[in-house]
Amino acid sequence: MTPTVVLPVVIGALYAAGVYLLLDRSLTRVLLGFLVLGNATNLLLLSSGGPAGLAPIVGYAEPAEMSDPLPQALILTAIVITFGIASFVLAIIYRSWRLVRQEVVGVDEEDRRVARRSGSDADEIDPDDLAPEDRSAAHADTGVGDEDVVARLERDYAGIPSDDVDLPPTRRRRR
Repeated sequence: MTPTVVLPVVIGALYAAGVYLLLDRSLTRVLLGFLVLGNATNLLLLSSGGPAGLAPIVGYAEPAEMSDPLPQALILTAIVITFGIASFVLAIIYRSWRLVRQEVVGVDEEDRRVARRSGSDADEIDPDDLAPEDRSAAHADTGVGDEDVVARLERDYAGIPSDDVDLPPTRRRRR
């Protein structure tokens, strides 16, 4: 393999590994996947800058001998953005760990309900034709007002603080 083929193969492998890690339900792997994607993007930007040259300082070298400073500026910007998003995802991981003692994203019941529907397009669905349990909460015929929802939440979660991270995770009552 020649050096011109190695760098694109490495960049492709980093992108593939990053996407693979992003598709996992573990937030730690999602963070690692995002970091790998950021590094792959930095390599791609660096390779798009062309061959190495002299420092882009006027008077230091001729313009033809200077390296392009734009990819370097884009990489620096990408590093800052990657750091900011990585710190945000770390905060989400920490919060998830403190609340439910795990950092794996669970299966959402709403996702399951949507997956059970037929393969019709959302534009083709008339909310009046849906079963009442499949209608959105804002639909006029749901029959559940805000007062009913608030009363049910107060009844089901009476005495439980809404956002206390020092408590163990609560279990839902079976109906």
